[in-house]
Amino acid sequence: MAKVTGLGGVFYVVKDPAATRQWYRDTLGLDGEYGPQMSWSEETGDQPYSLISHFSDDSYMKPGTGGFMINLRVDNLDGFIAQLKEKGVDVLDSVDEGYGKFAWLLDPDGIKIELWEQVEAP
Repeated sequence: MAKVTGLGGVFYVVKDPAATRQWYRDTLGLDGEYGPQMSWSEETGDQPYSLISHFSDDSYMKPGTGGFMINLRVDNLDGFIAQLKEKGVDVLDSVDEGYGKFAWLLDPDGIKIELWEQVEAP
């Protein structure tokens, strides 16, 4: 039986796509011909997964202004936060929930980015 195998991408409208792609390249180290691209083959965690989550309001997406949020997996959240701070990026908050570590920042278009280090298998 055919099935969905993973998240294929996140697509949204911005005022200056080239500037936004440059920010993702410079700030998060993500680059690609059509925008930030990640290869699942680089993931080394135990049973890595992606999630599509639904909310009844946009309070979790605040202070983002897009009505949605992008969650990006990272392999070492503490190290990545240190790299962001070296670049002068404002990290809004971070927390360790036990099953995973999280941190948040805004991209140049006001979209909330959630960074996630998966700590245990689902």
